[in-house]
Amino acid sequence: MRLSADLKAFEGRIGHGFQSPELLQRAVTHASISSPTRPDNQRLEFLGDRVLGLVMAEALLSADPGATEGQLAPRFNALVRKETCADVARGIGLGDALKLGRSEMLSGGRRKEALLGDALEAVIAAVYLDAGFEAAKAVILRLWGGRIGAVDADARDAKTALQEWAQARGMAPPTYTEAGRTGPDHQPLFTVEVTLENGEAEAAQAGSKRIAEQQAAKALLTRLEAAP
Repeated sequence: MRLSADLKAFEGRIGHGFQSPELLQRAVTHASISSPTRPDNQRLEFLGDRVLGLVMAEALLSADPGATEGQLAPRFNALVRKETCADVARGIGLGDALKLGRSEMLSGGRRKEALLGDALEAVIAAVYLDAGFEAAKAVILRLWGGRIGAVDADARDAKTALQEWAQARGMAPPTYTEAGRTGPDHQPLFTVEVTLENGEAEAAQAGSKRIAEQQAAKALLTRLEAAP
């Protein structure tokens, strides 16, 4: 098969020309537009998640030979989590290349974090099946760029870290409250507030409640840890 112009351009952005272009076509096909003759990318996503994990684990070991498992695990999680994958996907314009059903397009599917992250994992699997592990590794390392070297030495999940901070001081776990929502249905902006038992609180805004919770937790933890 011949790729459409948008997918040919996407090949250039990821730096891989497909020998089997049908793999890329499948990788960008969402379930909302799939059919018996046009399979979606869910099985590729499953495989790509594992390929990404192996590449990142190997890269982190190479980058810091002296790191313990306890140090490596949070760095690994920070690099492979859905938010990071979605951010990488935005950087290469993956949303523009996605094949979506009408309802998914109208609901802002090209900007949805989970959808972008899943599709990027599917693209990784497509490269792996097309040209092997080394080709997939090269694409991943190129797309992640300086993220590997710049990942925080302590890349803990902010919500987990804040809960641990509170529990260490005999407090109940933090509570998260949706304080507001603005914007159209296809591109909402959520405001979430996190509050501790002692009244300390912070708020954050993001395109998903999960990210807003993380950002609020990080802001509060940063302030608390900086306090004398």
